[in-house]
Amino acid sequence: MTSTTREILTTSEHAAVRRPQPPLAVLLGLGGALISFVGSWIPSFWGDEAASVMSAERPLATLWSELGRVDAVHGTYYLFLHLWIDLFGASELSVRLPSSLAVGLAVAGVVVLARRLFSARVALIAGIVMAVLPRTTVMGTEARSYAIGTAIAVWLTVLLARLVMTRSTRILPWIVYGVGFALSIYVFLYLILLAGAHLAYLLLNRPSRRMLARWGAAIGLGITLAAPLLVFGLSQHNQISFLAHRHYMTFERLVVLQWFGNRPLALVGWVLVIAGLVVGLSRLGRGRPAPRRQTVLIAAWMLLPPLVLFVGNSLIAPMYSIRYLSFCTPAVAILIAVAIAAVLRRWASVGAVLLIIALAAPTWAAERGQYAKDGGSDLRQSAAVVSAHARPGDAIVFDQTVRNSRKPRLALHLYPQDFTGLLDVGLITPYQRTAGLWDVVGPAPASALTGVHTVWAVEPSAEQAPADIRHLEGLGYAVTRTYPVHRTTVYELTLETS
Repeated sequence: MTSTTREILTTSEHAAVRRPQPPLAVLLGLGGALISFVGSWIPSFWGDEAASVMSAERPLATLWSELGRVDAVHGTYYLFLHLWIDLFGASELSVRLPSSLAVGLAVAGVVVLARRLFSARVALIAGIVMAVLPRTTVMGTEARSYAIGTAIAVWLTVLLARLVMTRSTRILPWIVYGVGFALSIYVFLYLILLAGAHLAYLLLNRPSRRMLARWGAAIGLGITLAAPLLVFGLSQHNQISFLAHRHYMTFERLVVLQWFGNRPLALVGWVLVIAGLVVGLSRLGRGRPAPRRQTVLIAAWMLLPPLVLFVGNSLIAPMYSIRYLSFCTPAVAILIAVAIAAVLRRWASVGAVLLIIALAAPTWAAERGQYAKDGGSDLRQSAAVVSAHARPGDAIVFDQTVRNSRKPRLALHLYPQDFTGLLDVGLITPYQRTAGLWDVVGPAPASALTGVHTVWAVEPSAEQAPADIRHLEGLGYAVTRTYPVHRTTVYELTLETS
C-alpha cells in the first residue's frame, strides 16, 4: 500500500472527531439538492405518488382511519405531506421538492460522515458520487419518504460515529440517538435494519460495558417509541404481498438498477465498491485499526439490510423492492470514494469521478422524461387531453381492470382542474369516505347517463375494445374519436340517434 493511500485512509481518534468543514458539506449538499430538483417536475405523477398525494389531501380524521387499515408505515410521511400541501399545493414540483431537499441533507451528511471516518478527500469524492448516483437522483424526484429516510439514516450514523469515537456515555446524546432511531422507523420501517450495522461498528470499537448499555437502552427506547407503528405495520404486511407476483429479485434489479441505473455505471460502480472494501479492510494487522473499523461500518450498512431482505424475501414473505434499500445508497457512495481517493495520481481520481458523472448522466436525463415514472405513467397527459376536448356536462369513465397503482382514474384526483364540470358516472363511494386508498367504483349505470350525449373513456391502450367501451356501446354510445397518449387512450363516445 502506498504512502498516499495510508495518508488518505488513516484517521487518528483525535482527527476523526475534529469539526468537519461546514462549507464543503453545505456546498455539496446544495449541489446535490439542485441536481435532484432540476427537471423533477417534468414526469407525470404515478401510482405510488398518487397514494401519497391522495392520502395527504384527505381530512385528518379519515387519514387516521386509512392508516388503521393500510399504509401505516407511510403515515408519518402522509401527515407531513398533508401540512406541506396545505402550504404549497399539490403540483409535481411542490410535492417532490421535499425529497430533493432531503437529498441535499443526505449529501451533506455523507460529506460530514466520510470526513469523520476517513479524510477530507474521501468526503469530497463521496459527496459528489452520492449526489449523482441514479438511486439518489430518482428518490429525489419521488413524492415518497425514501429520500427523507435516507437523510435521517446518514445523520443518525454521523451521531453514532461521534458518540463512539469520543467514547461518550453521557445520557442526553444517547437519548437523542434513540429518539432519532424511532423517527427513522416512523419515516420508513426498514430503517430498523440500520441498527445491525451500528452494532457491528460499536462492537469493533470495544466499547465499555457502560457504553454498550447506553446503546442498548437507546435502541430499546427507539423501538418502544416506534412500537405502535411496528404493530400496525406488521399487521398490514399483506399489502405488499403483490411483490411475490412482480419477480423483483432479478439479477438486473439487484446488480444494476438497485443503485446504478445502467449497466456501464454498474460495472464501474461494483469494481470501485469492491476496491473500496479491499482498500479499507487491508489495514488489518498493520497497527492502525481505525480504517478497518470505519470500513466495517460502511460495509455493514451497505450489505446487511439487503441480505436481510433477500433472505426474508426467499424464505418468509415478499419484502424486497428496489426503493426499499434507498437508505443504503450513502454507504455505496462512500465505498466508491474510498477506492477513488486511494489512487496515487490526483488526475486519475478526478478522471474516475468525471467518468461516474458521465455514466450517470444518461440515466439522470431519462429519469426526467415526460413518461419516466412506472414504465410510462401518463396520467397528466391523459388529463390534459380530456381537458382540451371535453365540455361541462359530458360524462367520464375510467378503466378499472388494471392494478390500482396504474388505474387511469388516479388522474381525476391528481389533476382535478382538468375534469371540472364532468360527470363521474362510475363513482360509488369517494375514497375520502372509505378506510382504503382508492375510490369504490363500478360500471356506469344507464340511469346516470340520462340526458348525457357525450361520454369520455380513459383506458389502457389495447388492441381489443376495453370493457368500458363495450359496456357503453351496449347503452347506445359509439366511439367517434380516439386520442392515443402514451400507454393510455382517451375515447370520445356519443349517443347514437335513430
